[in-house]
Amino acid sequence: MLDPRYIRENPDKIRVALTNRGYSTEILDRFLEIDSRRMELLREVEQLRQKRNILSKEISELKARKSSDGNLIEQKMIEAKDVSDKIEALEDTLKGFDAEITDIILNIPNIPHESVPIGKDETENKEVRRWGMPKKFDFEPRNHWDIGETLGIIDFERATKISQTRFSIMKGAGAKLERALINFMLDIHTSKGYIEIFPPLLVNRNSMIGTGQLPKFEIELFRTLDPELYLIPTAEVPLTNIHKDEILKEEDLPIYYTAYTPCFRKEAGSYGKDVRGLIRQHQFNKVELVKFVKPENSYEELESLTRDAEEILQRLNLPYRVVCLCTGDLGFSAAKTYDIEVWLPGQGRYREISSCSNFEAYQARRANIRFRRTGKKGTEFVHTLNGSGLAIGRTVVAILENYQQKDGTVVVPEALRPYMGMDIIKGA
Repeated sequence: MLDPRYIRENPDKIRVALTNRGYSTEILDRFLEIDSRRMELLREVEQLRQKRNILSKEISELKARKSSDGNLIEQKMIEAKDVSDKIEALEDTLKGFDAEITDIILNIPNIPHESVPIGKDETENKEVRRWGMPKKFDFEPRNHWDIGETLGIIDFERATKISQTRFSIMKGAGAKLERALINFMLDIHTSKGYIEIFPPLLVNRNSMIGTGQLPKFEIELFRTLDPELYLIPTAEVPLTNIHKDEILKEEDLPIYYTAYTPCFRKEAGSYGKDVRGLIRQHQFNKVELVKFVKPENSYEELESLTRDAEEILQRLNLPYRVVCLCTGDLGFSAAKTYDIEVWLPGQGRYREISSCSNFEAYQARRANIRFRRTGKKGTEFVHTLNGSGLAIGRTVVAILENYQQKDGTVVVPEALRPYMGMDIIKGA
C-alpha cells in the first residue's frame, strides 16, 4: 500500500507509474477527488471544534460569574449543541470518505523501481543472464506429461476423477521425487541462514490484504465459508504476516524465512493455458523464501535472494535464464521482480520456475510491520522480499524433460541421489 501523503504530494509520478504499468489513471483521479473533499471537511471540523471550545469557555465563565442572564447562557448552550451536532454529522461523512480512500489505496499497485524497464507485457522483459547450455538430444525430446504417464509416476486422469482438471497424482518415484526436492531445497536454504517455518495453510482475510492478494485478486483464491478463511496461494502470505502489527528491533534485521507448503490457486485468468501437465495446477507444492530487511539494503537483498533461488537450479544442473520484468508484466505489489526461467526441451522454451521480488514498504505498510533504529525515536516500515526457491512441480517438469533418456527412463540429478536412493527412474 502506498502512503496517502505520498500520493497526495506526487500525483504526476503516480500517474506515470500507473500508465507504465498499463493501469487506468481513473483510480488516482478518484483518490484525489475524495481526498480533497476529505481535507476540506477536516478543516471545517477543526473550525467547528474551535468554535465549540470558545462557546464552552464562555458558558463556563458565565456560570462562574453566576450571571443573571439565564437566556444568554441558554442561547450559548443551544448554539454549542448545534455545533456538536454538525461536528458529529461531518465526522460520520469523514468515516465514509476514510473507508473509500482505504479501498482506493488498496487497489493502487506499487510504484516500479527506477531500474525496471518500461514495457507493455512479457515480450518486453529484459534478459539479465543465462546459466548452463541446453542439452542436445539424439532423439525428439518429449513433454513431461508423456514421460510421467509412460513411467506411471504421474496420473492426471484419476486425479481429475477425484477432484477436477488441473490436479495430479504423483505416484511411486514421482511422489518420491517431489519429497526429495522439498527436502533438498529446504536443506540448502536453511544452511544459508533461512529459518524453516511450517505455517498454517488457511489464513484470514487481513493476512491476504497484508500481502496484496486482496482485494485485487479475490477471483483467484479458494476460500472456506464458515469461518471465512483462504487457502494460501503461496507461503509468502503466512510468512510475511508472521510479523504483522509488530515493531522489530534494528538488530533483529535482516530476518530470513523459508517454508515448504502446498499452494492453491483457481487460475481463473488462465483459461486454455497449459491445460496439460504440471505447469498450471490448482494445487502444487512450493518452497518459498521471505525476507524482512532495512530499506537501504533491500535491493542488495533482492540480488542475494535471486542467487539463492538460482543455486538450486545450478546444483541440479538445469539450464536457466534470469529476466527482469518490465512495468507491464510486474506483479501488483512488487517494485521490482526477477523471473528465473528454466529450459524445458520438451516444449523448446524457457518457462518461469521462480519469481523474486522486492516489495519495498508496500506490504509492510498494509500489514503494519515496522522497526525501530537503535537509539532513535519513531519507527520505519521494513522492506519485504520473497521468491520461490523453487516451485516443486515445475522443477519436476524440468528434471523429467532435461534428464530423459531415449529408452523412456529419467536420470536422477546427482545432487538428488542421496535423497532418492536411486540413480535412474524406471517407473513407479
